[in-house]
Amino acid sequence: MSAPRNTSPAGWGPQGQTPSPALVAELRTLALRAATLAGDMLVDGQAHVEQVGSKTSAVDVVTQMDVASEQLLVAHLMAKRPLDAVLGEEGGERPGSSPVRWVIDPLDGTVNYLYGLPAWAVSVAAEWHGRAIAGAVVAPALDEAYHAGMGMGAVSDRAQREEYGRRIRVRPPAEMAQSLVGTGFGYLPERRGHQGDVLAPLLPEVRDIRRCGAAAVDLCWLAAGRLDAYFERGLQPWDRAAGVLIAREAGAIVTGSDGGEPDGEFTLGASGPELHEQLLQRLTGLGAHIGP
Repeated sequence: MSAPRNTSPAGWGPQGQTPSPALVAELRTLALRAATLAGDMLVDGQAHVEQVGSKTSAVDVVTQMDVASEQLLVAHLMAKRPLDAVLGEEGGERPGSSPVRWVIDPLDGTVNYLYGLPAWAVSVAAEWHGRAIAGAVVAPALDEAYHAGMGMGAVSDRAQREEYGRRIRVRPPAEMAQSLVGTGFGYLPERRGHQGDVLAPLLPEVRDIRRCGAAAVDLCWLAAGRLDAYFERGLQPWDRAAGVLIAREAGAIVTGSDGGEPDGEFTLGASGPELHEQLLQRLTGLGAHIGP
């Protein structure tokens, strides 16, 4: 198996254009502000949340707060940068005329939110010609915010502890047998069954498995050293865009099953290249990246 790749594309856009540090910083600040505003609204509305529909299956729920959060995010971002494109989980894609596209998950971990569990978040990322360069993940019920800019590192904020801009890094790489590994499950019954089949032989080979129910939070916990690795199949762009950038800026190796960019089939992040390679080989052998 080839070594994992974690490099930028040869060119960022026409004539190899790259975003300026000032633009990256501006987008990072805007992503954090938008996610914070949406998070505050979600906290205020949680007591009255109701399921209004479903997506891939009857248990993959949508609430009125998912929709309201996305509307707030789009309105705030467009007020500041009206020429940018937007890709949102609930509202689809809005075209733009600039090189920037916002990829937003207005409520990652909707089932947790509906049940009153704290692991849910708002995820906002800014892409430049298809590559995430700035992003923020805000988890209000955990009093945690994570944000990063390309080449600027990743930081976390905790308002209740008055910790702002604390630089985060992944844990020192561990052996696979000593690794705490996060994962998530799909919503289709046949996919869940396959994912259970993958976990059964993996569980004795690692320290333990954790599943919080929000991919963006899992990726940030990898970045902050709370997990040694994380994998999941079936993540959409809005699930992973900000979290992958934050994890990479904190030193994680994050790829798809072929060692290239994560895609809709598979995402694997680890605190170091050796652990990443070990897990990638094992998970590929178990068929974690394929199936129903």
